[in-house]
Amino acid sequence: MSILINIVIAIAIIVVGRMGVKWAVKLMGKIMAKSQIDTILINFVSSIAKAVLLLLVLIAALNQLGVDTTSLIALIGAAGLAVGLALQNSLQNFAAGVMMIIFRPFKLGDFIEAGGVVGVVEQISIFSTIMKTGDNREIIVPNGQIYASAITNYSARDTRRIDLVFGIGYDDDLIAAKKLMETILAEHALILETPEPVVAVAELGDSSVNFNVRPWVNSADYWGVRADLIEKIKLAFDANNISIPYPHITLDKS
Repeated sequence: MSILINIVIAIAIIVVGRMGVKWAVKLMGKIMAKSQIDTILINFVSSIAKAVLLLLVLIAALNQLGVDTTSLIALIGAAGLAVGLALQNSLQNFAAGVMMIIFRPFKLGDFIEAGGVVGVVEQISIFSTIMKTGDNREIIVPNGQIYASAITNYSARDTRRIDLVFGIGYDDDLIAAKKLMETILAEHALILETPEPVVAVAELGDSSVNFNVRPWVNSADYWGVRADLIEKIKLAFDANNISIPYPHITLDKS
C-alpha cells in the first residue's frame, strides 16, 4: 500500500512540478523582458532554466519512490563536467554572446571592426555574429573572437572626422595652397560647420610640406565625402600649378 502511495505522490510531484516549472519560466521571461534584455538571451536562458528545473522535479519524484538519487546527481555532475570540457570553445562563445547582448557594444546595422573583420552587423546570436563586408560577403564570426579583441564601432556616433594629409612642394605657395583647401571645405555641402574644419601645416617632410585636412561630416557621409575631397583638392592643385611631390626612381644606365 505504501508503494502505491509513493507512486501516486511521485506522479503528483511530476504533474505539479511541471506546472510550477512552466509558471516559473514564464514569470522569469516576463521579468527579463521588463528589464529590456534581448529576446535571444531570454529564450536561451528560459530553455536552460526549464531543463534544470524539470531535472530537479524528476529527481524529487525518483527520491519519493525510494531511488537513491545521490549517485544519479554525481553522474549528472560528472557528465556535465565532461560536456563542459568538450564544449569549452562553444561555452566561451556563449559567454561572450551573453555579454554582448547585455552590454550592447554594437547593434544590428552598425558598421564595426571586430575580431579581424570589418563590416555591417546583420545578426547577433548566442554563439556567433554575422557580418556583411563592403563587397557583399557574409562572414560568421565566433562571439569569443569578437569579445576578446578591440571593437571599433564606426556607427556609434552621429558624426565623424575625416583625416587627410596633403603634401605640396617646398617651392609652392604655402598660403595659396592652404586657402585653396579651406575654400573647398567651406563650399562642400556635406561638411559640417561645427566643429569647424581644420587645415593646418602638419610637418616639414623630407620632400614636401604636409597639411592635415580635417573636416567633420555625418557618419553616413564619411566615405563619399572623403573620396570627393581627395579628387577636388587634387584637381584644384593641378589647376593652380601646385605640385604634389612623389618619389622618383633614377635608373643608372652606365
